[in-house]
Amino acid sequence: MIEQSESRNGTGRKGWIDTLKFDADGLIPAVIQDAETDQVLMVGYMNRESLEKTLCEGRTCFWSRSRKRLWTKGETSGHYQAVQAVFCDCDRDCLLIQVDQTGEACHLGRKSCFFTQLHGAPDAAGLGFSLDELYRIVEDRKARQPVGSYTAKLISSGQDRVLKKVAEEAGEVMLASKNNDRGEIIREMADLCFHSIVVLAYHDIPPQEIVEELAGRHRTSPAREADSGPRAASKGQ
Repeated sequence: MIEQSESRNGTGRKGWIDTLKFDADGLIPAVIQDAETDQVLMVGYMNRESLEKTLCEGRTCFWSRSRKRLWTKGETSGHYQAVQAVFCDCDRDCLLIQVDQTGEACHLGRKSCFFTQLHGAPDAAGLGFSLDELYRIVEDRKARQPVGSYTAKLISSGQDRVLKKVAEEAGEVMLASKNNDRGEIIREMADLCFHSIVVLAYHDIPPQEIVEELAGRHRTSPAREADSGPRAASKGQ
């Protein structure tokens, strides 16, 4: 049984559900979030029965609007979602459910259903840019090989050259740190991150797989410490 993230004042689970605002079709949207990484995995709809089943069994259960029936996430794929916490928003007409996700949440084989980004949207001071976006750009340069592209030229020069640049930039980061120059550290670390992304793109490994590896190390830590480094990993954290 999953406890809601507020005091229910003895009203019980049914009483808590009664405080929620379902729409005209008796449904309420539920945003599903990875409890470890905070990544939004998917959005589904629940009615009273599916929400009750979710809270009782500790696995997400939704109402399928197309099939007109209840469905437990993972019932065919085995990619179940173990519920860790349940929240409702301030208007009580939307749910946020944090889960431990087994496998992928998306039926297309992705960790999250939200993998398609709108490019070219307004973003103040670079907001919206991410390592995933940088990876997409590097992958594009790798595939198209546009004339004059540093990234395309670097990748086409071969693995040894790509790796040499990572080693060079790592050395620059070390020197910047020794100099205690904040601006220099930021610039050199940006160079190192960029060339590290190039290595990932060379091997067709998206950054999210690195995040998932770190999250997995944290998840298996007895103390659930934030330290996910190689030393901690070798000792099981």
